[in-house]
Amino acid sequence: MKQFKFTIQGNVYEVEILGFEENIAKVEVNGTPYDVEIHKDLKMSKTPTLVRVEAPQPKGKETRIPKISSKTTNLTVKAPLPGTIISVLVKEGDKVLLGQKLLTMEAMKMENNVLSEKAGVITNVLVKPGDTVLQNDVLVEIE
Repeated sequence: MKQFKFTIQGNVYEVEILGFEENIAKVEVNGTPYDVEIHKDLKMSKTPTLVRVEAPQPKGKETRIPKISSKTTNLTVKAPLPGTIISVLVKEGDKVLLGQKLLTMEAMKMENNVLSEKAGVITNVLVKPGDTVLQNDVLVEIE
């Protein structure tokens, strides 16, 4: 494997390391084989060990996913991005179809069309042209 020259008290030794098995090194010193026990200090890691606490088990009502009542059919159309409303194409009481263009807004220097996510009747228009909106602000409500 590797060959070294050691000088100990004026004597030169040619040492060849033949291999390792656990803490025993097989070496050959001036042609004579030896098994040498290696004493190694354990290094303590400076990196802290991460200990994670197990999450508590849910109790009672927490284990069930709440169902949305079928009576609730209102839909809120929210702003996909922060921006400014350019035009509103619908008013309260208008009937809209799935995918119909409701309004246009400018976001990130681009005009974006906001479309209806379901067919229904407009119950509330909460914005007007020129309004500045944030992401997830409610723009229109559809029943």
